[in-house]
Amino acid sequence: MRSLWTAATGMRAQQLNIDTIANNLSNVNTTAYKSQRAEFKDLLYTTIKATNGNENGERPVNLEVGHGVMPAATKRDFRTSSFIETENPHDMAIDGEGFFAIMLPNDEIRYTRDGSFKISVDGDEGKLVTSEGYTVLNEDGDEIIIDSGEKDFNVDELGYITAKDEDDEPVNLRRIGLVTFVNPEGLSSEGLNLYSATAASGEEIPVEAEDMNGRIVSGYLEGSNVQVVDEMVKMITAQRAYEISSKAIQTSDEMLQIINNLKR
Repeated sequence: MRSLWTAATGMRAQQLNIDTIANNLSNVNTTAYKSQRAEFKDLLYTTIKATNGNENGERPVNLEVGHGVMPAATKRDFRTSSFIETENPHDMAIDGEGFFAIMLPNDEIRYTRDGSFKISVDGDEGKLVTSEGYTVLNEDGDEIIIDSGEKDFNVDELGYITAKDEDDEPVNLRRIGLVTFVNPEGLSSEGLNLYSATAASGEEIPVEAEDMNGRIVSGYLEGSNVQVVDEMVKMITAQRAYEISSKAIQTSDEMLQIINNLKR
């Protein structure tokens, strides 16, 4: 009986839906986390009787039955969330489109919207890094170096970084690297708030200061854009859909029992 397998696909689909919702709720306090939504498509159909298409007007529509549902994608919502004030000049939030460029220890480039940066000290100089120690890049793809004695670290709305030396003279530390993508939803999530470029996202597009569609907010961090109430409603809906699919399996099983119990 095909209804058993059809209902089973519904249960598997809702399990993935619940997994996605649970991941969103787990990251409700994760800096710059972007919520995901599971998307589904129907499976193949079996045509029992096709339309005739003749002038006698016999059968205007097909008689067909579907075979269930399948997961199609997990869509990530990159809308900007609210900001959290930290009063730490090394913390940055992107108000608008874009990503910070990060270099891993193996020299590969990754991207993030998590601006909770730190200063890693090496001898007489330091450099701007992520919480994991990965290097934050400037607009030229180089490290952002802060010499010993430089103070009053500041980032303006265009991303230009300045400080003051020991004589209180201003020092230009270059502009922080910002990039965007034609299709950011095509980025691959790698954990640790990092994304990698894929063929679907396209290559990175550097964001010049004069072309910025937004601003850098220093002393703030971007919060998670997960809406707890919405996720709870989705969870209830997914749970009911899971129950309905399981009920369809029970009903199909009862129908098979009735058939097996038939006597001549």
